[in-house]
Amino acid sequence: MVEEMICLRCPNGCHLTVTGEAEGNARVAGNRCEKGLAFARQVLGGRSPAGSLRHFVSTEKKDYDPGTLGQVVALWGMEFAQVRRHLMPEGSPERTLFRAVVEDTAGGLWTVEEIVPATYLTKMRIVRTLEVLSREGMPGVLPYRKGLDGEYLQSFRGGLWQMVPFIPGERLDRALYLYEGWRARPLASFLIELRKRSGALTFLDHDVPFSMNSYIDRLIGQIERNRPAIVPRVLRVTQFLEAGLYRDMDRIPVHFSHGDFHPLNVIWGKDDVRAVIDWEFLGLKPEIYDTCNMLGCLGIENPDSLMRDLSVGFVTDLKRAGIFAPVSWTRLVDHIVALRFAWLSEWLRKRDEEMVEMELDYMDLLIEHRTDLMASWGLD
Repeated sequence: MVEEMICLRCPNGCHLTVTGEAEGNARVAGNRCEKGLAFARQVLGGRSPAGSLRHFVSTEKKDYDPGTLGQVVALWGMEFAQVRRHLMPEGSPERTLFRAVVEDTAGGLWTVEEIVPATYLTKMRIVRTLEVLSREGMPGVLPYRKGLDGEYLQSFRGGLWQMVPFIPGERLDRALYLYEGWRARPLASFLIELRKRSGALTFLDHDVPFSMNSYIDRLIGQIERNRPAIVPRVLRVTQFLEAGLYRDMDRIPVHFSHGDFHPLNVIWGKDDVRAVIDWEFLGLKPEIYDTCNMLGCLGIENPDSLMRDLSVGFVTDLKRAGIFAPVSWTRLVDHIVALRFAWLSEWLRKRDEEMVEMELDYMDLLIEHRTDLMASWGLD
């Protein structure tokens, strides 16, 4: 038995993997603190498909002593002072083997991370992208620091390390931020600036743009083989897309996108965006991609928020900027629906039946209220 979940005990949102073992034991991996162990125990204790799990233990987490971290930091030409363990870097912890905030003797704060070697090419694309955007004057990006040898990724004892400035931020109130209209302007401004300054990312020119309909078609094939019970519901959604979005996909311009743009991937100041993080899915995509991902993430939290100040203001500012083709706006809701297939895929992979049902219900809701949504955004 293997179950995966996101810990909700603290803002870290650790990705937990719980593996059932003999005699009612379970091993928890991915937690950065003991709260993850307690969360897994509360959620799974007594209701595992493999039977009752009574004893939960935490897989030993990778850690480094200050002396070792001092040697790592020295690769960037800095003198180590201390680990600031009470400071938690923003972003997804499961994408690294280890990370911590360290302070140098000059008082600077840095996030040091050991990365999975298999992610080297992905990390280098991110590093290069942020380097170029920063050089172009793009606000809200955190370029990585070069080591003494001029390279961004440093080797140490067989591992790969990277370093980026640590930027503290204001925590989002998960119950309130959906309705805080002031956040619309800085979020829209970031995408507007990204559109203006991403033309310098010429090293991406030969990439094959992301194809939404090809992605969905592949996923449908997997669902037909592995989850035939939900095929009728899924096909109703694809019929909606075939009648609209798919007919216009070739006319929607392709541009560089962050790939996972939403408020939880932002380091917030009191009234602005300090930085945008988690660029793992960057690339050439339909120009409306980031906008749709942002709106889709607001709506899954509470569909009512899609017609409130944050969503409406966000769309209004982007329309005023004139950066998208008319056809992109015409198919805005359709594209939001299409993007939810990526989330559906995630819930299916994790075998989270509750979230699978929620995602399918959300797609149906978006389709049913397409006209109302377009009207509330001034797109009717």
